[in-house]
Amino acid sequence: MSTGSAIIAAASFFWLGMVGAISFVEAPLKFRAPGVTLQIGLGIGRMVFRALNSIEVVLAVLIVVAAVLDPPGCLVLVGVAVAVLALAAQLLAVRPRLIRRSNAVLADQTGAVAASRSRAHYWYLAGELVKIAGLLTAGIAVLAG
Repeated sequence: MSTGSAIIAAASFFWLGMVGAISFVEAPLKFRAPGVTLQIGLGIGRMVFRALNSIEVVLAVLIVVAAVLDPPGCLVLVGVAVAVLALAAQLLAVRPRLIRRSNAVLADQTGAVAASRSRAHYWYLAGELVKIAGLLTAGIAVLAG
């Protein structure tokens, strides 16, 4: 296995693990913990997802650079492209809506905003599932190649 392929595999699976752990374990569980209010949960979530998204951007750049310097097979490139495009959609289209919503919930003293449902979380979750598919495809394809 070449250095570029090893970097793509390692970074893809590391990224996949972070998305799985944070989006599907930490995020839903924090609101079930004793004493965690909506405000505290939102504050924690904002910090955690800001950090996750920053690390995801670094991993995406690392994977893309490795793919440019040591081009892998077509299926790997498709998986990488899917994951990177899903991340870009989340960061540019969905995350700003989630930030506006959390700002509104935190500023609302009546609880009316929090009582209404937001579809933006479902779009973010859809992006996570697309990223997982892309990262699994890229990681498995590079190992199989």
